[in-house]
Amino acid sequence: MDEVKFGEILLPGDDDTQSRREKTVRQKFWPTFRRAVRQIPFSRDVVAGFYCALDPQTPTKVRGVLLAALAYFVMPIDMIPDVFAVIGFSDDIAVLSAAFAMVRGHIRPGHYEAADRVLADRPEAMKTI
Repeated sequence: MDEVKFGEILLPGDDDTQSRREKTVRQKFWPTFRRAVRQIPFSRDVVAGFYCALDPQTPTKVRGVLLAALAYFVMPIDMIPDVFAVIGFSDDIAVLSAAFAMVRGHIRPGHYEAADRVLADRPEAMKTI
């Protein structure tokens, strides 16, 4: 995937686009994450990014970039289907990595604390902030 494709995927979008993406991410994030957790080397960042994207205090453009990357992650159809072992999530990882590089400074300690609770298998942490 070239840089132009990443740029197209990671556009923050307008309010309607962000709302659609947020709804999709809220509905599909946890099931997709559970399937992919062993294949994503930075699971903590993915979950922290999820909480950052849903945090109303996160700047709109940052939320938009994260929602775009997370929507790509949860969509069943993408460049490389996720059903292929080993390489199935490689395109998702590339998109998520690019998004995190763009917004890393906006993912706050509270987002990482929420991610740590989820990754420690505490079900009450599966709720959004």
